[in-house]
Amino acid sequence: MADTTGTPGTPGTPGTDSTAHDLGGPRKSSWRHIGPGIVVAATGVGAGDLVATLIAGSNFGYTLLWAAVIGCLVKISLAEACGRWHLATGRTLFDGWASLGRWTTWFFAVYVIVWGFVYGAAAMSSSALPLQALFPDVFPGDWSIKPWAILCGLVGLAFVWFNKYAVFEKVMTVLVGVMFVVTVYLAIRVTPNLADAFAGLLPVVPDEKDSILNTLGLIGGVGGTITLAAYGYWVNAKGWSDASWMKVMRLDNRVAYITTGIFVVAMLFVGAELLHSSNIAIASGDQGLVDLSKILEAEYGTATAKLFLVGFFATSFTSLIGVWHGVSLMFADFAERYRSARTRGSEVPRGDREKGWPFRAYLLWLTFPPIVLLFQGQPFRLVILYGVLGAAFMPFLALTLIWLLNSSRTPSDWRNGKLSNGMLAVAGLLFVVLCVKQIWDQPWSDFF
Repeated sequence: MADTTGTPGTPGTPGTDSTAHDLGGPRKSSWRHIGPGIVVAATGVGAGDLVATLIAGSNFGYTLLWAAVIGCLVKISLAEACGRWHLATGRTLFDGWASLGRWTTWFFAVYVIVWGFVYGAAAMSSSALPLQALFPDVFPGDWSIKPWAILCGLVGLAFVWFNKYAVFEKVMTVLVGVMFVVTVYLAIRVTPNLADAFAGLLPVVPDEKDSILNTLGLIGGVGGTITLAAYGYWVNAKGWSDASWMKVMRLDNRVAYITTGIFVVAMLFVGAELLHSSNIAIASGDQGLVDLSKILEAEYGTATAKLFLVGFFATSFTSLIGVWHGVSLMFADFAERYRSARTRGSEVPRGDREKGWPFRAYLLWLTFPPIVLLFQGQPFRLVILYGVLGAAFMPFLALTLIWLLNSSRTPSDWRNGKLSNGMLAVAGLLFVVLCVKQIWDQPWSDFF
């Protein structure tokens, strides 16, 4: 979202000079190139985001619709900045972080290990819940969700292990199509009040306790995860490798968050019409979507409930395989650059990392150690550390992007303009506030 201006052929005008054209990419953006944006939209919007939006609709009706829209705009600016760094510099995001000091390497190393361990179990459980509800007799008993969770993890591992980005993108696109059909169908089915919905675009904060923090949480939670940072890696995996692809990347990124916005707005409609109007409460967390399926069955019949569970599975499983692929690419970059620094070798060349041992090692880390957590429960101190590191990552991403994209590390044509700096500053401030709240809310007295 670099808001530079100029005329074609004028130095300093992004994407229009002859140098960019000579790099081999297309001169104009085209819908046929869209791909990484679909992947980041599918991965970033998980079951937790849908539940949070449902609960916001249930509690406040359409009042916070504007917050969901702003959340999408914030993520557009973050993902665009990640993609712009990769294309403008020919360097990966981790390479940029490493240039800021060794502290970034230590932060990322601790984060990616702890986060992956806990997230793996959460992603497998989230994907298992709709399968358990759809097929309750396959694994009967109190432990029935665990076989489904293990199966989802192993299927995700095998899929990412044996396929390259092109196949991965096609499968993600199909699953996004399923998510789109289901969420839009539900939004139409509940017959939204369009007048109230348009009124919800006015920035009004509900007059309730902690409403400001809850509003900020909704803005920050719309598809906001480490997958935003993975976007640049998917851009490179697609074959976009230099600044001549910048216009395509920006179109792709906007499509991603328009898609995300449709998912979120549709679920807020469902929460406002089906839950708020009837004063029905659902559980927080992924279980809330199972509760919703039961409400849908009572209101609209078994077919609608089952269709929703299919969409619930598509939402959860895209997040699983998206993280399995995207964060493994990031870890592979981290491992290769660390190894190169130790051996004082030359710059690690960009290219295919999907078959390398660091990529596959992190895939195994995301899959097998978390299976232990499914049976033993999540260690209390580890969960607190996971919450703190997770809360710290998004402000880390926003603030380091401001640093990188306003420095000489980025070619002058592609540095931040006023709009980009403004959006990234808003994102950074938002996530710092949410990070402080998350750290403050942790039960530290029980930690020590």
